[in-house]
Amino acid sequence: MRIKDIINFLKQPKIFVFAMIWMMMLVVLGTLAQKDMGLYAAQNRYFSAWITWFWFVPMPGGRLTLIIIFINLSFFFFKKSIWKIKKLGIVILHLGGILLLVGGGLTAMFSSEGNMVIEEGAKSNHVEDYHYMELALINTSAVDFDEFTVFDQPLLIRNQTLTHENLNFEIEILNYLENCEPTKRTSPPGIQYKGMLKNFMLKELKPEKEDNWNRPGIIYKISNSGTSADGMYGIFLGQPVSQTVSIKEKDFTIILRRKRTYLPFSIELLDFKKILHPGTEIPKSYSSDIILIENGVARKILIQMNEPLRHKGYTFFQSSFIEGPDSETSVFAVVKNYGRLFPYISSIIMCIGLLFHLSQKLPDLFRKSREKIAA
Repeated sequence: MRIKDIINFLKQPKIFVFAMIWMMMLVVLGTLAQKDMGLYAAQNRYFSAWITWFWFVPMPGGRLTLIIIFINLSFFFFKKSIWKIKKLGIVILHLGGILLLVGGGLTAMFSSEGNMVIEEGAKSNHVEDYHYMELALINTSAVDFDEFTVFDQPLLIRNQTLTHENLNFEIEILNYLENCEPTKRTSPPGIQYKGMLKNFMLKELKPEKEDNWNRPGIIYKISNSGTSADGMYGIFLGQPVSQTVSIKEKDFTIILRRKRTYLPFSIELLDFKKILHPGTEIPKSYSSDIILIENGVARKILIQMNEPLRHKGYTFFQSSFIEGPDSETSVFAVVKNYGRLFPYISSIIMCIGLLFHLSQKLPDLFRKSREKIAA
């Protein structure tokens, strides 16, 4: 097959039509699936996947479908017949559509979202991911600093051995539990069990529909330390008492936590305010007075509902709050979206294209209308 034949095939309008119809079907199927699977699982299956399986039949997922649409629109520019003044509006319209797809691709591939939880009077410089975990081993032996060794979730799989030059021992992941709860032991533990596993077991639970409702846990083994610290341990997200081990004059704290992204600035929460609906305890609106600290320079900012803070590519939304006995805690939803401006730019370009195309067609429409009236 010649290159010309490939180009002629890829620029066919029917490819765009079929791809759009299939994309609409994916939207409907994904929306309906959210009820049973949860939002995050449905997004991964129908929208974020390259291939979506229907029983034993592979079909294009959301990403692959958008790639097909992108290729089809791009090859539209290979048509010689479009490079005329009368077709300029259509060219501009297609260019806007391509930019919209590019922005969607950047968002899908590189954007991230999480939250930042700050108590009044405290400050934070990191965002916690909604879905991904990490295992942090903190060497607290030094007086003036802590040494962090962090393993990301893709490494936390069964039978995976974790090693690092900062560690004088090995960690073998015996089991990763997507959702679990600690339960009291009913029988004496074996000598191989250490830490919380002496008194508790991690019971695996059915994963929740919403991924961020799960409480992940890990059963792991420390080995090759040459000390009594060797043995089996357990840990879970939100464990109230952190696991600590002492190995050859080094003290380690081991924590399973949500993956952290550290920011080049920090935020201090001065005051959280909420306004209630009259005669109820239901919040009408809430806001946070914060101090943004960057390079030693501090400035006061107000974050409130529908008025987020945008800084260094991050957007901080006032998401919710936690009431405490002595103080309140503000919860910010934090989004870094590399394609944030593309929808605005592409919409303006497509509007220009439509207006230009309409300006080209209106004189002909008026002329035909006058001729029809005269006849």
